[in-house]
Amino acid sequence: MVIDTEYFTLHSLCEGVYAAIAKPGQGAWSNAGIVDLGDELLVFDALGTPSAGKELRCQAENITGKKVKYLINSHYHGDHVFGNQVFMDTTIIATSLTHKWCEEKNKIDDVEKEERGMEHYLLKLNNQIDVTDDAILKKSLINQFNEMSKVLRDLHNMNILLPSVLFEEKLIIKGASQSVELYCLGGGHSPSDTFMYLPTEKIAFMGDLITEDLHVPVYDSTEFLSILQVVKQMDIEMMVPGHGGIGRMAMCDTILDYLSLLFQRATEAHHSKITREDFIADFELPIQYQQWQGVNGIKANLSKVYTDLQPTR
Repeated sequence: MVIDTEYFTLHSLCEGVYAAIAKPGQGAWSNAGIVDLGDELLVFDALGTPSAGKELRCQAENITGKKVKYLINSHYHGDHVFGNQVFMDTTIIATSLTHKWCEEKNKIDDVEKEERGMEHYLLKLNNQIDVTDDAILKKSLINQFNEMSKVLRDLHNMNILLPSVLFEEKLIIKGASQSVELYCLGGGHSPSDTFMYLPTEKIAFMGDLITEDLHVPVYDSTEFLSILQVVKQMDIEMMVPGHGGIGRMAMCDTILDYLSLLFQRATEAHHSKITREDFIADFELPIQYQQWQGVNGIKANLSKVYTDLQPTR
């Protein structure tokens, strides 16, 4: 079963488990999941705008005839939590660190000031789109422009709703006919990254720990690697990434290889006493990553890994 909406396509992964795969530039901005627990529903991530979040909840309740009881926030980034307000009558679950960062980073004190800031950012993006000759970068910038435009459209009606139930490393949610396991093994892409595992179905909703053909921003490169090394040992047959299409464990291998390459090259640069600036400037992007998108390309991640591996004095 596939349901096509303005914001995403909804895929049935197995009985009672669905993946909402975002359409680029339409306001969903990230993927989400729906699990029928038996008597009620669980939703994993709320998408990037209230409008997209509303459509997600409507689809979930329409196809199952049940109400959403739980919403999981994988991490604090707006493209995963700006739809939270649509779930204000549910139990919103996240780690305490995600709650903290969501409260601090997503708070809107002055809507008009926020609007002006976003308009300025969109103007800057538009100028970048006009001057770049790099086709991959241009595509990334256009998608960023379109998604941020949808956020700006919803900004006046946006209410940043925070998680109400907090956990740290593991939480099991048991329903009448289905259980899910939430894990937070640290922070790789953000300070705290939660993923959801369905052990019977061997399905994992990974948030932005796994993405497809994307230079996903790295928050802590060492923890990112260690998290994925644990995930690699789990019995997972199907993965839903935070961005991109549904895949299998090979998606984890791809990100592990990517991070390992950055580690190897940054370590070599430190041993050779190469500066960060020269390391980034001289880095030759391997062919398997040349079509990957991201408004900062690989440069931001090269800088982050280089800094993370900086020898302490």
